[in-house]
Amino acid sequence: MNAVAASDRAPAEAVFLLGRLVVVPDHSGALWLPDERTLVVADLHLEKGSSYARRGVFLPPYDSAATLATLSAAIARHAPARVIALGDSFHDREADIRLGEDNRATLQRLQAGRDWLWVTGNHDPQIGAAMGGDSAATVDLRGVTLRHEPDAQETGFEIAGHLHPAAKIRMRGRALRRRCFALSSRRCVMPAMGAYAGGLNLRDEAFRPLLGPGFSAHLLGDARLFRIDPRLLLPD
Repeated sequence: MNAVAASDRAPAEAVFLLGRLVVVPDHSGALWLPDERTLVVADLHLEKGSSYARRGVFLPPYDSAATLATLSAAIARHAPARVIALGDSFHDREADIRLGEDNRATLQRLQAGRDWLWVTGNHDPQIGAAMGGDSAATVDLRGVTLRHEPDAQETGFEIAGHLHPAAKIRMRGRALRRRCFALSSRRCVMPAMGAYAGGLNLRDEAFRPLLGPGFSAHLLGDARLFRIDPRLLLPD
């Protein structure tokens, strides 16, 4: 992925070129595509908390509200004409039924006045019509394929989620582990936005066939991203 000069569209962010597609990673975990006026998010895992509760694992039931708040802030920053959610937006096939009225209202508000596309994932192979928007297995933008699960056999350009990349580094004598973007010359693997989604260490073997030696990690900070040399990444 080649860096290009930052423009007035995103003066405070790093701007990259993936094939013919300009992409701007956002510290929320979203990916802004300024030329397409499109915001891409991955792995919201809405209602993961209630899914665990049904199995006797009780977590604070606020994950969907927290996730939608993060998404709302990213949408407010970029004012996209379209939002694409790259799969596992709902933690299971009944998550849309369990989604509370307040969270449904938030989702409807976010969808109002813009196109919305749910890319299906392994957790949500079908999206209920009540959730609004359209759904598809993949989408192509300027020769870049957007899908849920990265395909190691992809010979073109790709944006995907599914693996929930996270990076661990040592800073000022202590270990720090944060969600991150993993960027290579042909692929962007996006971090999960879901509050309870967790992350898979970039040193895991699952990333080896996807990224190659020239990739970079971009850790999510509170107000910005931090680019980390892969040689500094630690295993868990």
